[in-house]
Amino acid sequence: MHRLEFLDLSVFVEVADNHSFNEAAERLHISQPALSRRIQKLEEILGAKVMERTTRRSRLTPVGRDFLPKARKLLEDYESSLMGVRELATYRKGVLTIACLPTAAFYFLPSVVREFNTAYPGIRIRILDVSANEGVERVVSGEADFGINMVSAHHPAVDFTSIYRDPFVLALRRDHPLAQKQCIEWGDLDDVRLITVSRDSGNRILLDNTLLSAGLHLDGFYEVQHLSTSLGLVESGLGVAILPSMAMPGAEHEVLCQRDLPEPRIDRTIGLLRRRGEPLSPIAELFIEILLKRWN
Repeated sequence: MHRLEFLDLSVFVEVADNHSFNEAAERLHISQPALSRRIQKLEEILGAKVMERTTRRSRLTPVGRDFLPKARKLLEDYESSLMGVRELATYRKGVLTIACLPTAAFYFLPSVVREFNTAYPGIRIRILDVSANEGVERVVSGEADFGINMVSAHHPAVDFTSIYRDPFVLALRRDHPLAQKQCIEWGDLDDVRLITVSRDSGNRILLDNTLLSAGLHLDGFYEVQHLSTSLGLVESGLGVAILPSMAMPGAEHEVLCQRDLPEPRIDRTIGLLRRRGEPLSPIAELFIEILLKRWN
């Protein structure tokens, strides 16, 4: 029975990232035959193929795609275990991976990352800006140390801790006629072009369900996949959008502004996802401490 080694994992991740045996071999400073033997050995250990190789490129099999986040986590854990006691004590090195909603990753999270990097400049941060459902999967699989997600993201293997209620607001240009109103009514949106996100979005589902329970319905003129795209259309003067406040830029933005929505008020609960029964790493705890200070 073969024994899995650090280099086996390194070879696999390098090939997966570069989609090329040649490039991976050059980056790892090993011969291509030696690299191929490492992949073959890994496949023998797993009992399944992880790579499909063509003349020029390679791609992951379903087994390979499933194993990739596990391999990354094993490499990161191995790297952390090799740190000296002094480096661990002073947090000079390490890797932190966060699965974060795109709406939080775009405007809010950078300020937290900046403060964290100022305090701990040797720690690398990977931000996986993914949907709510995918964020749960990344935490469950161990690819992410923790997640920033919505309360609707349920899974028996994770715990959710509420930390922030994020209200939905009306996003519009400062020169839009509705920007002159301090109190927006639902009827005000009848005569404007509304930009909405797709109906399979968690934010859209929450919005539609809340309005439906109040006997209200909004027709979108434009439909997009991502909230960041809707903001781009708003900024271009193509319409207005209803979206979480967290997705908005700060009050100092030259073009965009926001207005509160009337009753029924719509908000979503944002919080931290972590694997149930597993303690967070000291590095993750440090990051969350700074995040909570910013949020509160």
